[in-house]
Amino acid sequence: MSFPPDDLSSFYSFNEWANARVLETLRALPEADYVKEQGGGWPSLRAAFVHLAGATDAWAERFSGREATRLATIEELPGLEDAARVLLAAQGKHRALLATHTPERLASPFVWKNLKGEEKTAPFWVVARHVVNHQTYHRGQISTMVRRLGHAPKSTDMVVWGVEQAGRR
Repeated sequence: MSFPPDDLSSFYSFNEWANARVLETLRALPEADYVKEQGGGWPSLRAAFVHLAGATDAWAERFSGREATRLATIEELPGLEDAARVLLAAQGKHRALLATHTPERLASPFVWKNLKGEEKTAPFWVVARHVVNHQTYHRGQISTMVRRLGHAPKSTDMVVWGVEQAGRR
């Protein structure tokens, strides 16, 4: 695997791979474990995964020029496959948008409204990378919660993805 000129495409590719592994892990669990209240940062795996899916979609909407000032709730996405559909659709939106992330756009300021309706501004390259970083953070939380329930999560480490990618060439 050679070093890409701009790593954003590979970064998003890694992200999709890691999310697929989280989905494999969650799909292997009993539904009772998916919805079980555990306490901590997120009360349940469902709450954490719904947040990950909803936030990913919100950023895709923002990158498309639309407002996103609320995220889906567990009441709106009660089952794992409900949240999975939102996440997979959002990943498709991001994949389609990658072509619009030109060097000029990446260098420009990006303005959006956060979940409180407050206007924020940051360099677009930072926000585009934040989408993956945010999901990595929550995948780590999900992994911890899965372990707490006595199950073994699939690894979502970038180096594991890199080894797999290198083995395909």
